[in-house]
Amino acid sequence: MANGKIDYSDKRVLLIDTSGNVRSAIFHMLRRLGVDNIQAVSINDRVFSLITEGGFDLILLGHNASDTLSGIQILEEARYRGYIKPSAGWVFMTSDASQEMVLHAIENRPDVLLTKPFSIDELKLRLDTLVCRKAVLRPVDIALEMGDLTRAIAACDERVPRHDPLFDQVQQVKGKLLIQARRFQEARVLSEARYWQSQDKDAGLHLAQALAGLGQWSDAVGVLKGLIEHYPLLIGAYDLLAVVYERLGELAAAREALLDATTRSPLGIPRQMELGRVSTQTRHLSIAEGAYRKCIVLGRHSVYRSPEPFLKLANIQRLALADADARQAVLLRDSFEQALNQALFQFPRDDRCKVQVALMRRQLFQDLDDAPEAERMEREATALNQLRETPLDLKREQLRLSADKVPLLEPETPQGLLLLLPDTDKRDPAMSLKVNRLGVKHCRVGKVPQALRYFGMAIEYDPANASALLNLAQLFLESARDTENRRDERLRMVDRYLHLADTLSMNSGAQAKQVLLKRLRTQALEELPQGSLGALLR
Repeated sequence: MANGKIDYSDKRVLLIDTSGNVRSAIFHMLRRLGVDNIQAVSINDRVFSLITEGGFDLILLGHNASDTLSGIQILEEARYRGYIKPSAGWVFMTSDASQEMVLHAIENRPDVLLTKPFSIDELKLRLDTLVCRKAVLRPVDIALEMGDLTRAIAACDERVPRHDPLFDQVQQVKGKLLIQARRFQEARVLSEARYWQSQDKDAGLHLAQALAGLGQWSDAVGVLKGLIEHYPLLIGAYDLLAVVYERLGELAAAREALLDATTRSPLGIPRQMELGRVSTQTRHLSIAEGAYRKCIVLGRHSVYRSPEPFLKLANIQRLALADADARQAVLLRDSFEQALNQALFQFPRDDRCKVQVALMRRQLFQDLDDAPEAERMEREATALNQLRETPLDLKREQLRLSADKVPLLEPETPQGLLLLLPDTDKRDPAMSLKVNRLGVKHCRVGKVPQALRYFGMAIEYDPANASALLNLAQLFLESARDTENRRDERLRMVDRYLHLADTLSMNSGAQAKQVLLKRLRTQALEELPQGSLGALLR
């Protein structure tokens, strides 16, 4: 495949590295390989313009740990902002071969990862393989750049016969695209055959994603545990396992999966934020605090830099006040204000941050039973919110900031896993009602996991669907009654759903249901009636 003579004379190459000596050495290697059109630059303000406008076939990006703005940050931002075109080949060259750096680079999905220094023979081998693969996948990549996912999937079947050495790689791409297209059953059939035949880790991950997309959560857990056992550094498997556990209401297990992932690969800010969120919800505040502080340090030069970890850190101090003695309370109040002031200082033009800080202070004063100050901060938040071009839903924002939110409502999962969930930016109340009815139908025939999935989707389509919220509260209460496994977390989910329903206007049927569930929640689990606790709301 890569042993034939590759013609590089028509390739446009961008070489990025802060070291002049390294740039010179690699430049001459590329010349010896036959590359005529090379643009070699250091990391500067023009890099992203070159990447997006240059039309390069190959981009070689160097990372040096001593750089203020490093190659990994360029790669991360290029991936985040969609600057990485499918038809361009990315080669990430790092002088830092530590596990955490290599895993973080893999997470941002370059086509090739090389450890510096390397020989011209190694460079040639990797580039030859990459160029061959890109040539075969070019119709697929062009379709992706045009936004035609259906055409890209079809192109996978048109390109390579089964006996071709590149056949498995093309099928791997097809599996990923089927999941992106939410064609989960097709993705399952394709990936299942490949995984059980070869134990290929990418096929296994695609299989688990397809199972999760189909709502087959327990099967997904089984596949992911097997993957992690055989490939303990496959960080994407931990990420997905956390999502699946959370969907099952098993927040402690989700937290442990994220803790394992961040221990192995600690440099990803989205994953650290996820760990902080789930740890806060399970009241493991020391873990959450560590995760948010890590995000603040990592975010200094990152595209993920935001006020969010400062605000979440302040919330940790607020929650810790509940069990603090007088001396600790003073220190926690100081830390709370320090975190909020840092958010305001570092993001002075962020209008949303100003509203959020006022809401956080309101919540603290409310906790302290200081009604006048709480009302003052609520007025301040309202006034600041009215100045925004797009005002926030203050009740919802308060729930989100105080970690008193339901994970299903606004999934903050790593970006690559959001494809498992409906598009939360497209609210559709009519679809929400339809999906909720499907959940009721599945529950009636004993398919409770599928019912949970449909009720969760109903909330994603319309967060104001009180019927779906109360249906979820009922199912989690029944589950807590019937099994001791993860009982505390299931009850916590019941409380959250009931709390969120309190913020909504409801018809008389939903109000009666809410009263019933609140009454049942006050009873001991062993005193609850067996079977269904009432008819689900359609």
